[in-house]
Amino acid sequence: MQEIVADMWGFAGQAVIAITTNGTVTGDGRAVFGRGCARQAGARYPDLAHRLGGLLLEHGNHVFPLGHGLVSFPVEETAWSLPDPLLIARSAQELRMLADHEGWTRVVVPRPGCGYGGLEWGMVRPLLEPMFDQRFTVIRIE
Repeated sequence: MQEIVADMWGFAGQAVIAITTNGTVTGDGRAVFGRGCARQAGARYPDLAHRLGGLLLEHGNHVFPLGHGLVSFPVEETAWSLPDPLLIARSAQELRMLADHEGWTRVVVPRPGCGYGGLEWGMVRPLLEPMFDQRFTVIRIE
């Protein structure tokens, strides 16, 4: 696992980009992209909220390829809950398995739960390290 400081959107078209998400779906079937990189992704790709909302309703709160070179990375059960370290660890495992299955050679992940979620990187890093090999780049946004 590599760690860098960068703009994750600078990797669009060069790597699969993970966006941190939650499991909340609105009444009209859209995933809630409240803030952070999910909100940015929703602004860039207007179809994304409906696409993820359908996947959440059908399969639950898991890692999903979303098109546009994006993949969901659940960190919270709902849009109003705090990041869950157990969910982050499960999402890291699911992302690793998906990367293996799809043959992805580069995956960019923001520090999950560490931005607006308020978790300390020192607590989250050990959750990711066992799952993320050299294909994974964790980005710290400044």
